[in-house]
Amino acid sequence: MRVLHVYRTYFPDPPGGLQEAIRQISLASVTFGVESRIFTLSPEPAPREIDSAEGKIIRCRSWTAPASCDIGGPVAIHQFRKLTRWADVVHYHFPWPFGDLLHLLAGQDKISVMTYHCDIIRQRYLSQFYAPLMRRTLRSMAAVVATSSVYAETSRILTTAVPPERLRTIPLGIVDYQDEALMNGISREFMERWSLFDSPFVLALGVLRYYKGLHTLLEAAPSIQAKVVIAGSGPEDERLKRRAAELGASNVVFTGQVSREEKMALLKYCRILTLPSHLRAEAFGMVLVEAAMFGKPMVCCEIASGTSFVNIHGETGFVVPPESPTHLAKACNSLLNDDVLANGMGRAARQRYEVFFSGDALGRSYSDLYREVTR
Repeated sequence: MRVLHVYRTYFPDPPGGLQEAIRQISLASVTFGVESRIFTLSPEPAPREIDSAEGKIIRCRSWTAPASCDIGGPVAIHQFRKLTRWADVVHYHFPWPFGDLLHLLAGQDKISVMTYHCDIIRQRYLSQFYAPLMRRTLRSMAAVVATSSVYAETSRILTTAVPPERLRTIPLGIVDYQDEALMNGISREFMERWSLFDSPFVLALGVLRYYKGLHTLLEAAPSIQAKVVIAGSGPEDERLKRRAAELGASNVVFTGQVSREEKMALLKYCRILTLPSHLRAEAFGMVLVEAAMFGKPMVCCEIASGTSFVNIHGETGFVVPPESPTHLAKACNSLLNDDVLANGMGRAARQRYEVFFSGDALGRSYSDLYREVTR
């Protein structure tokens, strides 16, 4: 089975949760006889082809990226057409309007599926112009996958534009890499630089974007009885640092972008993983799956998305109201001050990972879907 994944950006360009989701679907599917290729755009597509463990990455130039929508030219369309001839299934990842255009111009005769990662939130007015093409694309798919039952039930687009018989739910997942998190010179120096071996700490990890709710975490930080480590970089970086200074949040540590080894060390040694995202643009929260894989309790917000599907309130952690520093600090302190509670929720998180979010569960579900639509 040959599958072509289609999305606007991919590694080695700056990482994000959606790119990681594609990587994990591709990696997990290998065991079930699926060969993947990933078609993407890049402002600097050199090299144009990259061989990776999850499959071959094919990159064309991104001419421009208005409203985070990378747009390619004739070369990209030609390359896409060539790749669709190779594939048994074309797997689109939403949202990417140029991907819809590619499908319209070059790929409609190929069996196609789509993973619907999130609603379009910020570009609300632009999305009105995109809506007719979006709905046409969704209706043309053999199957559309929501990443949680919560999102499938609460997304207006999924409930109105996708025929019910074509809507599926497959949770995102991650191939287990917990055993790779061995302390070495690089990760030890990183942890010692920020004095993170001294006492338990609360971790927020990922790209610093507008919907991550980190302003709430900063407001809660003075009341949290531990260090608060914010690891990652992104467009909100400088604004968040200024806000931390204004609040006098002296227990907050901004590490900047971290390497894979440094990320694993943070996940291994943190006491709690928090994802305080306050908008539905946070449709799932891959970092929650990573925390569950490491057996860590979690604190996230109820935003009617997949975050409260990954993290079950009172079982694997706490789910609190969005933009409520008081509730966020209280939840974190409950886990910081009660070893039995934190360890029990961490074990429950690991068990939930193994059932719902493991590489085996992810690979089996998608390989079954590919074979179903090609029968």
